[in-house]
Order: sequence, then structure tokens, then C-alpha cells
Amino acid sequence: MDQGYRQLMSLMLPAGVTEYFELMNVEKTEEGLIKIYLEEKNIAPYEYRSEKLHSKGFMPEVAVQDFPIRNQKVLLCITRRRWEVVKTGEIITRNWTAIRERARMTSEFGLFLKEVFG
Repeated sequence: MDQGYRQLMSLMLPAGVTEYFELMNVEKTEEGLIKIYLEEKNIAPYEYRSEKLHSKGFMPEVAVQDFPIRNQKVLLCITRRRWEVVKTGEIITRNWTAIRERARMTSEFGLFLKEVFG
């Protein structure tokens, strides 16, 4: 993905999203709804950085309404990743609460995470 494209996406999406998610697709429905598909990057969660992990696919997609773009409704379709801790067999997902507490992030990204993942 070229630098200009990355910069445009980082301006259009909630601040911080491009750090953890890849843009997979964008479509516009006949009704004028813009759907932006995001997939969590395969980056080990911070709390498990010393563990050996195997990617175990994805959680069900979550759809979140975002701010309009050029008077078009926007829906973010987000797919979260899950991993298996090889040593224990435990299935884990990224702990978004820990990220909010550890990271210096904008309030926009913190609110985005809260809306999407609780």
C-alpha cells in the first residue's frame, strides 16, 4: 500500500485504527451506504509477547456505524483475530481494555474501541 493511500485511510478512519487493522475492502451499496472492511493484523497481543502463539482464525464480524463521509452513511465491518497459546492451548484475543490503559491514544480511538468491543 503506498504512503498516500495509507495517509488518506488514517485521516478517514478513527485515529489509531490503522495501527491494529488492515483495510481489506470498501464497497458502496445501492442504497449509498459505504462499507469499510477491516481485519485485525496478525500481531501478537502485548500481554503474550513472550509466548508462542498460533493464529486460529477470526471472531465473527462486528459492524459499527461511523461518521458519514461526503454525506454517505458509513459502516465499519471489523473482524478481530484470535490466537492459541501453544503451551496451554488457551484461545485468546487482544485485550482492548489493556491497550486503552497502556497506550497514549486519542479519546476518539478509545471511544471507538469501547463502542466496538465494550
